[in-house]
Amino acid sequence: MKKILYAIFFLVIFCPPAAAGKTGDVEILLKEKIDKVLLVLRDKKIDKVKRNKNILEIVDPIFDFELMAKLSLGKKHWPGLNGNERNEYLELFIKRMKESYLEKLDLYEDEDMLYDEPKAVGSKVHMKTYLASKDNKLEMLYKFYQSGNSWKVYDVEIEGVSIIQTYRSQFDGVLRDGTVQDLIAKLKRPGEFNGIEVKK
Repeated sequence: MKKILYAIFFLVIFCPPAAAGKTGDVEILLKEKIDKVLLVLRDKKIDKVKRNKNILEIVDPIFDFELMAKLSLGKKHWPGLNGNERNEYLELFIKRMKESYLEKLDLYEDEDMLYDEPKAVGSKVHMKTYLASKDNKLEMLYKFYQSGNSWKVYDVEIEGVSIIQTYRSQFDGVLRDGTVQDLIAKLKRPGEFNGIEVKK
C-alpha cells in the first residue's frame, strides 16, 4: 500500500497535469501570433494592402473560420442548407469575417498587449487579452478547441460580447421572416453584418 501511495505522490508532484500542457500550448501559440501581428501593425513603411495580406497569413492557421460560420447559423439553420447554399454562405461569411477583423485593426494606435493566464474550460481553453493604452483597456477573450494536434479559435469575445452569438442573433433576425437566399444577398452587401462594433 505504501508503494502505491508513494507512486501516486510522485506522479502528482513531478508530472504536469494535461490541463497545464494544453493551456501552455495555447498561451505560446496565441502570444506568438499576436506578437507577429503587432510587428506588422507597427511597421509604418508597409502599405495597407501588403499589411493586410501579411496579417491574414499569420492568423489564418489558428482561426477555424468554417466552424465559426457553422456556429453562427447554428443547428437551427445550418442543416437546412443544400450543398450550393453551404458553399456560397461559407465563402461570403469567411470573407466578411476577415474584412471585419482587418477593419478593427485600423483602430490600433501602438497600444500594448497584456495577457491573462489561459484557463481550461472542459476540453476547451480560454485566454483573455487586453489591448491597453494610457486611458483605455479593451478586453478580448479567445476561445480555443483542439483540432488534431493543433489548437484553433472558434469564437472571440470583445468586452464580454461573443462574435458568434452576435452573428447568430443577426442571422436569426433575417431568417425568422426570410430565406437563406435573403441572408446570402445581405452578406454580399458592404456594411451588412459587421459583427461587434468596437469603440475607442
